Amino acid sequence: MKRIVLLLLLFNTIIISAQFAENNAIYSTTALNFGNYFGTDISFNYIYKTKYAFKFGYTGNIRKPKSLPEDYHTGLFNGLSFGISNPYDQFENYHISFGKVYKLNTRGTLRVHISIGLGYSIIKEPENWVKFDSSFLVQNYVWTYNGYKTLSLVLNPKIELPFSKVYGFILSPMLQINKDRIYLGISVGHMFGLLRGDKKQH
Repeated sequence: MKRIVLLLLLFNTIIISAQFAENNAIYSTTALNFGNYFGTDISFNYIYKTKYAFKFGYTGNIRKPKSLPEDYHTGLFNGLSFGISNPYDQFENYHISFGKVYKLNTRGTLRVHISIGLGYSIIKEPENWVKFDSSFLVQNYVWTYNGYKTLSLVLNPKIELPFSKVYGFILSPMLQINKDRIYLGISVGHMFGLLRGDKKQH
């Protein structure tokens, strides 16, 4: 009797999982950003019936500071650390978006995911540059960071290629705009998770 109950529970779990997968997609994406900033994009996505989408994401981007003194040099030690301690203009964004998905083929292996949302942006910029005499081993300036927070509008259409039900590829233009800054670029990356359901979906 116990074996029968266990088999029934297992069967029901498989059926429920299959039914869930037919109408729902839950997956994450990781990508590199290229544009007027450089960085990374991470998002968690939910799609209902291959049509309606919700996304929570994070982007972390940096660029060469606009205020960087012309005679600034990194120094040998910092160069060997791949610039980790270099000064950068930083633009982080936590965003929530809603959108719609359009299938471009019957199998669902090519689709466009268009979303729009709001982001909580954290901007940091180096300022108060103070020069000091130094050798070629270390940086020749010290500075402080000025940081502030604001809201951003986020537009993020994606071309998604879920090759299988668990892995795929994305190509994703993105615009983040607020009263102080604009990020405009494109992301290239991967998608992992429950990407698509039954190919008979419409």
